[in-house]
Amino acid sequence: MSKILTFLFIGLTTLTYGQKSNGPNFDIADFNKNMEVAEWLYEYDMIAWRTSDSVMTQEKKDLERLGSDWFCFQNNETWHAVYGKYKNNQFDLVFHFKVDNNGQVNKTTETVDTTLLNRHSRALQTANNQISALKDTVSLRFNQNIKENDDKTLSVWILPAFQPNCVAVYGGEFIYTIDETGTKVFKDDSYFQGEFRGFKVDNPREIWINYRETEKPTLGAVFFAWYYKSYFTKIVIDNSKSISTPFKADNSWTWIHAEKKPEKRKSKKKNKDE
Repeated sequence: MSKILTFLFIGLTTLTYGQKSNGPNFDIADFNKNMEVAEWLYEYDMIAWRTSDSVMTQEKKDLERLGSDWFCFQNNETWHAVYGKYKNNQFDLVFHFKVDNNGQVNKTTETVDTTLLNRHSRALQTANNQISALKDTVSLRFNQNIKENDDKTLSVWILPAFQPNCVAVYGGEFIYTIDETGTKVFKDDSYFQGEFRGFKVDNPREIWINYRETEKPTLGAVFFAWYYKSYFTKIVIDNSKSISTPFKADNSWTWIHAEKKPEKRKSKKKNKDE
C-alpha cells in the first residue's frame, strides 16, 4: 500500500455533499455526481424493499400473474412501485403501491399511464438482455433501477443485490441509457472487473474494496460503500490514486478522501566506465 500524501476532508452528508475540495487532484465534481446518483439508487432500493414486502401479503391468484417486470418511479415527490408482467408489448399491471413521505406503503387502484408502463418495462428488458449471458454464468441476484431523463430517454442501473446468504457483492455495474421507445441502447457506461467479489456482513470489520485499476471511485463503488456503511466498521474504496471512505461523526455521515503519494521509481546506477 502506498503512503498517503494528503487528506481531503469533504463535509459530505446526504444533504451537503456538493462542497468543493481543496485537493489538487481528486475529482470532487465527478464524485459528487456519483454520490447524487448513489443516494437516489439507495432511496429507490428502500422503496423496492418496502413494497415487495407488501406484495408478498397479496392473494395467491394475483401473485401467479407476476413476472420479473416491476419498477419504481416518482411523480413529483411521491414514490410509486408497480408490479406485473410485460408480454406481447403490453404491461399487465397487477399491483400498484404508493409510498408517502413517512415510508407508509399503500396499495392503490390509481391509474398509471400505459405508455409509461410499457416504455419502462421494455427498457428494463432491453438492458437486462445486455447481460443475460453473464447472469447465466454467476449465481448472483441483481437489483434493477430505472429513471426517465429530461429528454425522455431512460437510464437503467443493474447492480449486485444484497445476496440471500448475507454477502455484499461488488465488482460489476451495468449502466445503460435506453432510447425513448425503450428498445435501443445508445450509451453504455458499464464497468466490470471480470469477476465479482464479496464480503460476509455477519462480522463487523474494516474492509477494502479493490478498484485499483481505476483512478477514481466508480458509481458502483460509491453505492456499495454508502449502502453497506452501517454493516462494517469501515469501508475503504481503494483506487489507483486515492482512497475514499464514508465516516460517521456526530450522528452524520461524512466522506473522507485521501490522495496516494506517487511511488518513486528507483533510478539505475550508472556504470563507472560511462
